[in-house]
Amino acid sequence: MSATLQLLLLLGVIIFAAKSAGLVSTRLGQPAVLGELLAGLVLGPTVLDLLHAPIFAGSHVGDLVLELGELGVIFLMFVAGLEVDLEGMLRSGMVATLVGVMGVVAPLILGAATALAFGFPFLTSVFIGLVLTATSVSISAQTLLELGMLRSKEGLALLGAAVIDDILVILALSIFVALTGEANAGVASLVTVVLRMGVFLALAILLGTKLIPWLTQRIGELPISEGVMAFVVLVTLLYAWSAEVVGEIAAITGAFLAGLSFARTALRHEIERGMHTLTYTFFVPLFLIGIGLKANARTLGAEGWLFATAIIVVAILGKVIGCGLGARAGGFDARASLRVGVGMISRGEVGLIVAALGLSSGLIGDNVYATMIVMVLATTLVTPVFLRWVFRRTDPSRET
Repeated sequence: MSATLQLLLLLGVIIFAAKSAGLVSTRLGQPAVLGELLAGLVLGPTVLDLLHAPIFAGSHVGDLVLELGELGVIFLMFVAGLEVDLEGMLRSGMVATLVGVMGVVAPLILGAATALAFGFPFLTSVFIGLVLTATSVSISAQTLLELGMLRSKEGLALLGAAVIDDILVILALSIFVALTGEANAGVASLVTVVLRMGVFLALAILLGTKLIPWLTQRIGELPISEGVMAFVVLVTLLYAWSAEVVGEIAAITGAFLAGLSFARTALRHEIERGMHTLTYTFFVPLFLIGIGLKANARTLGAEGWLFATAIIVVAILGKVIGCGLGARAGGFDARASLRVGVGMISRGEVGLIVAALGLSSGLIGDNVYATMIVMVLATTLVTPVFLRWVFRRTDPSRET
């Protein structure tokens, strides 16, 4: 069988598996990403080891699919930036800010300390803590919607804090990547890295504020087939490329900034529809299934599962304690603060992206990568259960 035919078959299997597992997951009241991750683990070396099956043996189509999954990361972060409502975030107030900040600081410290206690090197430990800082409130929002509490003060604080959390995680990741890239260099080289990062961010924001919205409007008036969407893809790829080449920061940061730029345009909703179709139809399934294709839970062993259990506990406590303290400092009572902390437990796509970046850059090994996947799955599963428990005595009149 030719490599092209192998590629066609492999892509078909992956997309079918991702969408089927996602459907089953949503029917069971869980987010689609949970089913897609589990499908990837089943197809990967943990169970079936699809890429080493006889029909794909001796070819490089597996590597090509994983590279396409990396594009899924770029487009996924663009969509995340596109959906950020900066004005709404500013209106969410001090509570959301404190929750978002403490929801990054506490898991980072606790995660790094736990990894150090298990004997991991300092940089690896900090990176593990960084993976734990990410959050995904999609499942929390879905659960609160079912409970009729999405518009409560806790629900609104969660939505605002999630935006702040995402921005802080991307910023922290970019700084970490930039500085560790020059770990063995002198002070002058380190200053150069910081300056390059600052120049890139300044130029990206300036172009995104002025030029990109103007060009988007002009291109939308031209007689070009899907001209706006082609322009969006072009800018996203260039932003991602220049983030690493010019700014020496993570490519996903450039994609996120590109999304923020297009969120300011009058064609935002048209761009959102087009990018959602492109991203979630093809690229994201490849990314999520690819995570399982690269992760091998068999490598964990007894000590690995002990570390995974510790990381899961720390991941839960880090968000409950950190976000809860942030909400308390913002004026919420103890019960409302607990609800906010529980609502921030679930990890999602950003955490997976950070973990994948650590694996590709050599900061973490296969065993730690598998641990991070298990952590994401576990926190996603427990969040709706905990949320229903902390809201079980809710008075509907508290909704705003």
